[in-house]
Amino acid sequence: MYRIGVDLGGTNIAVGVISEDLKIIGRGVMKTNCPRPADEIFDDIAKAVEMVIADAGISKDEVSSVGVGTPGTVNKSNGYIEFANNLAFKQVPAKDMLEQRLGITCYIDNDANCAALGEAVAGVGKGSKNFVAITLGTGVGSGIIIDGKIINGANFAAGEMGHMVIAVDGEQCNCGRRGCWEQYASATALIRQTKDAMKHHQDSIMWNIVEDNIENTNGRTAFDAMRQGDAAAKQVVDRYVYYVAVGLVNIINALQPEFICLGGGIANEKETLLAPVRQHVFRERYSHYSNIQTEIVSAELGNDAGIFGAALLDC
Repeated sequence: MYRIGVDLGGTNIAVGVISEDLKIIGRGVMKTNCPRPADEIFDDIAKAVEMVIADAGISKDEVSSVGVGTPGTVNKSNGYIEFANNLAFKQVPAKDMLEQRLGITCYIDNDANCAALGEAVAGVGKGSKNFVAITLGTGVGSGIIIDGKIINGANFAAGEMGHMVIAVDGEQCNCGRRGCWEQYASATALIRQTKDAMKHHQDSIMWNIVEDNIENTNGRTAFDAMRQGDAAAKQVVDRYVYYVAVGLVNIINALQPEFICLGGGIANEKETLLAPVRQHVFRERYSHYSNIQTEIVSAELGNDAGIFGAALLDC
């Protein structure tokens, strides 16, 4: 039997057919075309599922389940997407809507949770039972796996590690609090930190990299300039690395997972990011004398993590 995973985003609907040996044997992508009614989006999800079934050369009878990873808060007890702001969803009966269209058992969960499950089962954490996935993107996304199960919490909104405070009365966060980890460790935060440094260091190589247009600054700018020996850029990277590490230490102290994997665009720096992060974490963690230590690794599945995790929601 095969499983199908759907990664529902604000831009694209990505779908894959997963074989029993955890390979994607058919895939497809459609535009989400937000904003529009949930009925229309789920019509297209159903069409995309039927397309990938055909692409994989299998029949619908060979599909055991369809899983969907979506932004927002998902009530797993009834299959409702309670709220997803970038999809304009409120109390959408997603499970029932998709099952009516496909005639296949469906499962729904948050997209970050699905990405974590995908990496834990089919990616870098394969075989682990206690696993945390962190995505350093526009914000800081996270998913937590404990004893092999996604942690959803009593209200299905658990795992928002990006909104733990690491600096009291710090940077204003769009969640309403100040000092959230997201405001220091996201790609958005790194870009802001890079721009601030550039304004104070007009002779920095970072200006050459962005062709004297500060709006060209991205998450790679400081790292690229650091590699060219730029002192101001190194200060930006060093401080950013420390911000990332502070949050990871908090997670390790609270949960002691086997692995924490870092994904998102900034994590493409691989060991340039991870090696100094580990140094900070290993120095500051509470579990200095434990025989087992949390491994900090790069995510492995990339954009497919959500597809794998969604497909595996029935496990």
